[in-house]
Amino acid sequence: MSKKNTLMKNATLLMAASLISRIIGLLYRRPLGQVLGREGLGYYAYASNLYAILLLVSSYSIPMAVSKVVSERLALKQYKNAHKVFRGALLYALLVGGFAALIALFGGRFLLPRNQQNAILALRVLAPTILLSAILGVFRGYFQAHNTMMPTSISQISEQLVNAVVSVLAGYLLIKGFAKNKTTHAIYGAAGGTMGTGAGVLAGLIFMIFVYMVNKNTIERQMERDISEKEESFGEIFRIIFHLVTPVIFTTFIYNASAYLDSYIFSSIQGFHGISSKVISEQYGEFSNYYITLINVPLSLASASASAMMPIVSGNYATGQKEDANNQISETIKLTMFICIPAAVGLSVLAHPIMGVLFPGSTRLASNLLMFGAISVIFSALSTITNSVLQSIGQQKTALFNAAISLVLNLVILALMLLIAPGIGIYALLIVNILFAVSMCILNGMAISKYLGYKNEIKDSYGKPFVAAAGMGLITRIIYNGLFELTKRPSICLIISIVIAVVVYLILFVVVTGTKEEEMKRFPFGTKITAFLHLIKIYR
Repeated sequence: MSKKNTLMKNATLLMAASLISRIIGLLYRRPLGQVLGREGLGYYAYASNLYAILLLVSSYSIPMAVSKVVSERLALKQYKNAHKVFRGALLYALLVGGFAALIALFGGRFLLPRNQQNAILALRVLAPTILLSAILGVFRGYFQAHNTMMPTSISQISEQLVNAVVSVLAGYLLIKGFAKNKTTHAIYGAAGGTMGTGAGVLAGLIFMIFVYMVNKNTIERQMERDISEKEESFGEIFRIIFHLVTPVIFTTFIYNASAYLDSYIFSSIQGFHGISSKVISEQYGEFSNYYITLINVPLSLASASASAMMPIVSGNYATGQKEDANNQISETIKLTMFICIPAAVGLSVLAHPIMGVLFPGSTRLASNLLMFGAISVIFSALSTITNSVLQSIGQQKTALFNAAISLVLNLVILALMLLIAPGIGIYALLIVNILFAVSMCILNGMAISKYLGYKNEIKDSYGKPFVAAAGMGLITRIIYNGLFELTKRPSICLIISIVIAVVVYLILFVVVTGTKEEEMKRFPFGTKITAFLHLIKIYR
């Protein structure tokens, strides 16, 4: 199988798993919001943001980092060294993950905003999950380096399923058992919601350990056939992990730390202006649990593409095949934009019905956030891909520097907006999130051009798909408005409009880009898409 076909196969598999996981996560937010209430969702969001930061430091980027280091050794057929990296990464995960878990357990009152201390219990419940996630990340990265995406895909789905069930159930039971007023209702509800996160990670880890045990004999036979001259010591392996993995982790940390720091600055400055902690928590709850949850659905597909691309680009770069690496990057960007550009347009034009149907407890604020902020999907997806490229070619420090510049710019602009015009409120977070992603795209793009000589295909990768998506958006909005006038049933109108939008986009994409049948087959789910286009006579 060619590397291009391998990329498409792996990307499609991870995209499907990520999409299913995100849809599960999207659907359970509705009952979770009804159980926790708007204030409870706010505490849940603040605890989750701090948990996410600690997770970023300890484990979030471990799959990508392990995948990169192991895939380089596999490309050179150093199977013993590859497995030593896996074992060394487990030790690294135990140390770093354990330390981060202790911080979550005992440091919440110092790290959470002073007017959001009610989120401490939820954060403490999340503490053991950080350690489990670090270990889970090592297993996922190890199998991704072998271009085996099925274990990661299944574990992601099982993790999200368990998370969904336990979050809602535990939240409901804790509220029934301990809540005495509205405040304790929110506190215990948020703590119950975070229990689901831990249960989901544990389920995913158990599955990955099972997969490893099933493949253990094959791995050992592979190591026995290893005839490479140099076998690295564990001391060397650990130094490699520390010097290569740590910059990746801190790059990802800075890249994603804006969510926590933004929430801290937002809460603190709004509190300084005299806005009540309850109002701040409710606004941030809608931003984090509704808007962010929705845009993360298409963004998960970009992350899947990046994960599938990384071991292939790392292998190409390690063996000096820069042209092949550039081709893989181009393919990854094209397939990601093929999905993310129309997703951004669709979320924007259907923002109000989407929020109303999926989250009936949301307010007009959440709909407006989605309508104006959906464009961030495009820039965030591209920044995710370019960030992974830099990590793949060993330019972790460059990625770290770019992320640091973007973060500082993000925080300064946010603070100035809130200090000068506090009435802008939660929209300030929306603006700086978009600016952060745009900054990352520009800086990473310049770096990739410098180190790989890569040239972005603006017209084919972005321009033509956007023209097709814009036409789709216009037609979709007209269809939804017409159906709603006839039926007054937003859920039915929304489903029909989305189905029509997909069909219209595929037709316009083929017409605008001139994509041939064989080219379309190389896209995710390309065979099925091509068969459908034959059915409606677009391809003959």
